[in-house]
Amino acid sequence: MPNFSIPLSGLTAESTALSTIANNLANQNTTGYKSKVVLFSDLFYQNLGTAGSGDPLQMGAGTQVGSTPSLFTQGSVSATGVDTDVAIQGSGFFVVQDPSGVISYTRAGDFSELDNYLVTSSGQQVLGYPANNGVIDTGAGIGPLQLGAGTISPPTATTNVQFTTNLDAGAAVGDQYSTTITAYDSMGTKHVLTFNYTNTGPGAWNYNITVPAADVGGTGNPVSVGTGNLTFDSNGKLTTPAADVTGITIGPPNTAAFTDGASPLSFTWQLYNNGVGLITQVASPSGTSSAQQNGVDSGSLVNFNIGSDGTITGSFSNGKTQALGQLALATFANNDGLQLDGNTDFTPTLASGQAVIGTPGSGGRGTVSGSALEMSNVDIATEFANLIVAQRGYEADAKAVTTFDQITQDTIALKQ
Repeated sequence: MPNFSIPLSGLTAESTALSTIANNLANQNTTGYKSKVVLFSDLFYQNLGTAGSGDPLQMGAGTQVGSTPSLFTQGSVSATGVDTDVAIQGSGFFVVQDPSGVISYTRAGDFSELDNYLVTSSGQQVLGYPANNGVIDTGAGIGPLQLGAGTISPPTATTNVQFTTNLDAGAAVGDQYSTTITAYDSMGTKHVLTFNYTNTGPGAWNYNITVPAADVGGTGNPVSVGTGNLTFDSNGKLTTPAADVTGITIGPPNTAAFTDGASPLSFTWQLYNNGVGLITQVASPSGTSSAQQNGVDSGSLVNFNIGSDGTITGSFSNGKTQALGQLALATFANNDGLQLDGNTDFTPTLASGQAVIGTPGSGGRGTVSGSALEMSNVDIATEFANLIVAQRGYEADAKAVTTFDQITQDTIALKQ
């Protein structure tokens, strides 16, 4: 008699294939989704005996779903322009943690900011290597990543100033020219430094650097913090001083202390660049074409970006940048052993092995792209082709059931 279990096993297996294909198509636009395939395997065999040659005579018992692995091929990367979006290019998974402390792994990088933390669309915190004062310690273990809201970039005191200046060669003795620059003390307070030049003869000038008296607790005329002489050769090139002027100091012992309590400000006046004087004296009106100094005041976070190595770099209003943290990626010995939990989350199993966590671009891990997302790797044409194959398989198994039914009816009719 026909064995109805054989075509029924085919119907069950093909039904699973159809459901899997439908699930792939339903997730064709799911960020970071990896398509699945259904692989069949045959069932055990009934031994009917042996042939004269000794070969076994066997009859198959049908089919079953052997495995449903995910295809971890790279999905296309699409730029979004959203600072918190991240795409993985290559192997690896983001490490995320829900409020109860359960850790999962995902390829979906559609993150957002919540209470200054980087979180997934379902509210899980993204884990990585936090930064302490701009320094990332990858040996300290991973933790929730903060995005630096409220972080203040500390000020940097001025240590170097330079001007590109011309002093008029046609100036008369006693003629003056002044230019200013804003410098910063250790507290980030601005101080306007005035550089006063007075002609003392052909090719000769003296200079007097002053700061407002109020800046150092005084009143009245500006306070001098540095004086000296400048001389030029017949071509208008600076000859004296022969080197940069160092040790110009505002604060004790040169002046009274800053009113804001900052440390004394000591800086170098850079007169030369690769041996070429920055101050000249030619027959052209006195003027300064550029003025530079290297100090900055304190700054607040303006925005951030995520580099290919997962480093989150904050940009501050004072022009400085600082590392805020670094994303971590996890790899597994067997990706097919991971268990899908929905929301594109995976959890490890005995088959997958434990997660090996490190920085993007290290240990065979992929790199990341900021302001971008990895799309689903579902290929519609492939899924439609698989859909046709599964449908035909289902129809064939159904036809086998009806054929077995007809044979059964014909057998029963033999009695009549």
